[in-house]
Amino acid sequence: MKPATVSQIKKELEFRSSEELKTLCLRLVRFKKENKELLTYLLFEAEDETGYVTHVKEYISERFSEVNTASFYYVKKSIRKILRETKKFIRYSSKKETEVELLIYFCKVLINFKPSIKNSVAMVNLYERQILLIENKITGLHEDLQYDYRQELDELEI
Repeated sequence: MKPATVSQIKKELEFRSSEELKTLCLRLVRFKKENKELLTYLLFEAEDETGYVTHVKEYISERFSEVNTASFYYVKKSIRKILRETKKFIRYSSKKETEVELLIYFCKVLINFKPSIKNSVAMVNLYERQILLIENKITGLHEDLQYDYRQELDELEI
């Protein structure tokens, strides 16, 4: 079965009643965890972006505290998973400021993580890729925000 395009779905949704739309949304939420998380963000957390950012930062810190440090293999695997989850949370919020703020926070926690990531080439490369991504995202922001975020970014140098 070939899925419909976004424009086709938009046109079809215009002809549906609000009750049908509610039913479709509830059916959609049942199928994937990400759909449920996105709908939760849109319904409950989208109005309070700072609260959402704070919540995600707490989540990142909590995940870093749970990393298995017995082997560097598990450390790398856990850090990649945390980054993947962070990017998922960024995707829910389409605001560039949120993306930059969460990535900067991830890098701050990563650079201060024990055991040090400086011993692993893969982790240093991951860190440097995130720094480059942050720099690219900062250029699309307002000048005042660019200055503030660049100052935070300068503190993150290895």
